[in-house]
Amino acid sequence: MLTRKQHELLLFIHERLKETGIPPSFDEMKDALDLASKSGIHRLITALEERGFIRRLANRARALEVLRLPDSIAPGLNAQRKFEPSVIEGSLGRNVAPPKPQPRASNDMDMPANVSIPVMGRIAAGVPISAIQNQTHMLSLPPDMIGSGEHYALEVKGDSMIEAGIFDGDTVVIKRGDTANPGEIIVALVDDEEATLKRFRRKGASIALEAANPAYETRIFGPDRVQVQGKLVGLIRRY
Repeated sequence: MLTRKQHELLLFIHERLKETGIPPSFDEMKDALDLASKSGIHRLITALEERGFIRRLANRARALEVLRLPDSIAPGLNAQRKFEPSVIEGSLGRNVAPPKPQPRASNDMDMPANVSIPVMGRIAAGVPISAIQNQTHMLSLPPDMIGSGEHYALEVKGDSMIEAGIFDGDTVVIKRGDTANPGEIIVALVDDEEATLKRFRRKGASIALEAANPAYETRIFGPDRVQVQGKLVGLIRRY
C-alpha cells in the first residue's frame, strides 16, 4: 500500500520515462509533488525502494530502475505479465541500448604476403672486393617496397657511397637487370671478378663508376669490362 505522495512520485517517474526516456531531476520531482525540499524526495524514493517498486543503481548518478507498478496504476498488469524494468538515466540522456559489437574484419585477406629475396653476400662500396658470393640467407620484404621484377639483396662493405646515404653495414635491395640510366646506383661487375656498388655514368664510349665520397676517385672502364648486374631500389638499415 503506497501513500498518496509515493504513488504520485512513482507515477511521475514512470510517465517521464515514457515521454522522454530521461529521468526527472530531484528539483523537478520536488516541484511536481509540491514539496518544500529535496529531502522529502529522498525519503519517498527510499520508501519506494524498500517496497520493491524501484531500485537505485550504484555508482550511477540519478539512475533508477522501475521494478513494478501498483495495481491502482495498471490493474492486473503485474499479475498478467512480468513488468519490464526501465532504467532512468539522469545526465546520460535517453536509455538506448548500446550497439552490438561488430566482429573485427580480418586483414589477413587484405594484406599481401611478404616477398622473400635472397641475400647474396657482400658488395663493395669502396675498394672492390670479391665478386658477388652465393646466396647466404633469405630476406622477407613487403611487396610494395620492391615492386615487380626479380630482386636480390647485398650487404654493404665500405664507405664510398656515404653521401648517397649508403653506409657500411647497410643492406641494399637490387632489382636484377643488365642496363642502367646515367645517375642510377648500380651493382657493377668489373672484369668478371670484382663487384662494386657505384653510380653509373658514361664518359664517351667508356663507363664511369662514380663514388659518393670525395675520398674516392671515379674509375673509368671500357664498356667491355663492366657488366651491370642490377640497380638499387631499396635500402635496409638496422640500429
